[in-house]
Amino acid sequence: EIVPRDWSSDVCSSDLEKIKMKYYLIGIKGSGMSTLAQILYDLGYEVSGYDDNTDYKFTEEGLIKRHIPIYHDGKNKLSSNTIVTYSAAFKETHHEIQRVKALGLQIKKYHEILGDLTRKFNSICVCGTHGKTTTSTLITHVLKNTLGCNYFIGDGTGHASLDNNLFVIESCEFNRHFLSYEPTYTVLTNIELEHTETYQNLEDIISAFQAFASKTKKKIIACGDDENIRKLELTQEVIYYGLNDNNDVVAKNIDYSSKNTTFDCYIKNKFAGRITIPLYGKHMVLNTLACVAMLMELNIPFANITTLLKTFQNAKRRFHEEQVKDTIIIDDYAHHPTEIAATINAARQKYPAKTIVAVFKPNTYSRTKDFYHDFATQLNKADITYLTEVESNRETAKEYPGVTSKLIFDELTNGHMLTDDNINELTNIPNAVILFLSCASTSHLIEKFQKLKK
Repeated sequence: EIVPRDWSSDVCSSDLEKIKMKYYLIGIKGSGMSTLAQILYDLGYEVSGYDDNTDYKFTEEGLIKRHIPIYHDGKNKLSSNTIVTYSAAFKETHHEIQRVKALGLQIKKYHEILGDLTRKFNSICVCGTHGKTTTSTLITHVLKNTLGCNYFIGDGTGHASLDNNLFVIESCEFNRHFLSYEPTYTVLTNIELEHTETYQNLEDIISAFQAFASKTKKKIIACGDDENIRKLELTQEVIYYGLNDNNDVVAKNIDYSSKNTTFDCYIKNKFAGRITIPLYGKHMVLNTLACVAMLMELNIPFANITTLLKTFQNAKRRFHEEQVKDTIIIDDYAHHPTEIAATINAARQKYPAKTIVAVFKPNTYSRTKDFYHDFATQLNKADITYLTEVESNRETAKEYPGVTSKLIFDELTNGHMLTDDNINELTNIPNAVILFLSCASTSHLIEKFQKLKK
């Protein structure tokens, strides 16, 4: 049971804080920073930000809606009561960070501010190597239409109100940031090696998830099909979900059609009902099971959950579709080999008669260095692959000599390099589904393609 907080003391001190405190976010167009800015604004603080990028990004939608100012030249005035935080993409030598330091402003780490927020509410922390954004969005979609909730989604979407007790927060393991959070509930989707610039090996990342899950105050919702999750030693009660019969919440009789995905849901070996989701692929079934398991713990009726799942719209840049004449464009955040495989499989489920074309922009040199073989293996599941050069905003090529997209390219069976100069080749592929895959922005590639195709 969720016990409402007593805000009688917090509200008074919080109101005083708002009078004294302002927030300035450097790198405010980053997905996490944008979301944090929106939440702080909704809680009543004065918020502004800086970004090098003057072009429009999809993460700006919530900032524009709230009229949060974004500066680009470092000439804006900042008062002494301003708390500054900055994105990991910005080096400490950046001129704007140097400016706020010279002004003597308080600088607080991004993940520490998020940790403070998790302590203010009953927080549902959604973590895992893959599926965090979609699972967080699924849970939020149902809660917004039932109990109400605050939410921090990694696609640049956020909202908060003191009237809500629940806080759904996507909890990223990068640089062990999530260890600053205080979860009431933990939802754990999977564990796989990732962020190799932060973690030494798989055992290292498992230990981080072990430490995070161990902080959970109430219950853990975890994918029991994941062998690395099963290695965790947990003292809290765990609700396992998955496709295997040894889980508490199980999907059976799955129908992967071109229109949707449907399956029977069993809870504690009892048939609960059939679920229909407007999503594609096995990974989406698992994400949905995580959502169902979490919401059942909050005593939301199963019938309400299934009805709301039918109207679900996925997060930004998660299998986002658009048709341009005879071509389907899918913009997806996939940037890890497992995610690329899942997106290709989902495209084949929905469009079995079309040519699947993967356009992949590798992000970070460390990830390219450690996963290039796996990237090629999964990209070869597409009919054709186009590859751009590596993009990285927190690493430099000098730090990783010899690491380029050529490492992946050399192992592709039907691969091509893609630049702004030859993007017209994509317009000549008939009856195609073109997947634009990266956690870096692919918007300029999509825009060029659209102009050429139209």
